[in-house]
Amino acid sequence: MSALPGPAAPRLYCEEPLAPGATVALSERAARHVAALRLRTGDAVTLFGGDGHESAAVITVQGRRGVHASVRDRRAVDRESPLAVHLAQGVCAGDRMDLVLQKATELGVAAIQPVLTARSVVRLSSERRERREVHWQNVAIAACEQCGRNRVPPVAPSLRFDEYFAALPAAGTRILLAPDGAQTLRALAVAPPVAVLVGPEGGLTAAERRIATAAGYAVVRFGPRVLRTETAPLAALAALQALFGDC
Repeated sequence: MSALPGPAAPRLYCEEPLAPGATVALSERAARHVAALRLRTGDAVTLFGGDGHESAAVITVQGRRGVHASVRDRRAVDRESPLAVHLAQGVCAGDRMDLVLQKATELGVAAIQPVLTARSVVRLSSERRERREVHWQNVAIAACEQCGRNRVPPVAPSLRFDEYFAALPAAGTRILLAPDGAQTLRALAVAPPVAVLVGPEGGLTAAERRIATAAGYAVVRFGPRVLRTETAPLAALAALQALFGDC
């Protein structure tokens, strides 16, 4: 049987309780990941359930009955940023939204709120919206598998712009990203937690910007160039982590 996993052991998200000595059934999504990696019975993996712990495990069953793994241990491993950043992202077209969710998770975002704005290109029926929201959460889970996070940032059910502002999360600093912003991030007094709002492909309307600034959002720019909707939040997260978080 293979040795216990080291740093390079593939990481898999598992919703079942990860008690040492237990044998757990992996989800269909995780089983597909096992197949894609061409793992075999006896191979070492690392399992995590999103509660801040991870477990060394070994694949014991692989076949028509699904994929099972034997849990060897359970240990608390914290790879979270000390700076809690909540991202409200204007819903953008498929691949762009996936990119934002994936990279924001890698950059340590604490939570993500998809927001449907006046200029959002995507229009979702209730059934399609539910499917997309499940997909978006799975994108965040996959990003945690890749980057080593043991806490999965929640991707909240999407809200209309007015719904989001009717129930704003508590925040010490609120930032609206816009190319014509009067302030720079470096000059801003940042107190955690931080809420970052990004518009969709066409940006926010003038009326939406007025609502945001009335709610205490500082309009912040990133240099003289106009950033795309999928670039702006990632630039902001990287800068926030460098100035106030991980670095």
